[in-house]
Amino acid sequence: MIKRVVDFFGDERHAKRRRRLFYLVLVLIIIADFLVFREHAEYLWERLPGWSALYGFGSCVLLIFVSKFFGHQCGLMRREDYYD
Repeated sequence: MIKRVVDFFGDERHAKRRRRLFYLVLVLIIIADFLVFREHAEYLWERLPGWSALYGFGSCVLLIFVSKFFGHQCGLMRREDYYD
């Protein structure tokens, strides 16, 4: 059983099936977000469907770009062949 799971996520032959599964889960999450009751939301943007997902995605992207910027500017990141 474990070998089948590892093969599914690690083998390139299953890339199309993985992508379809990802899109299916994404659509189900978006549909589920429209079913959530938001009467206790404090701010207007909290009542928008998909706000949490958009905010989380934007925060992650911002975190990646800021960390890469600081990594390059402060000398924390090195070239791949640094130790060669």
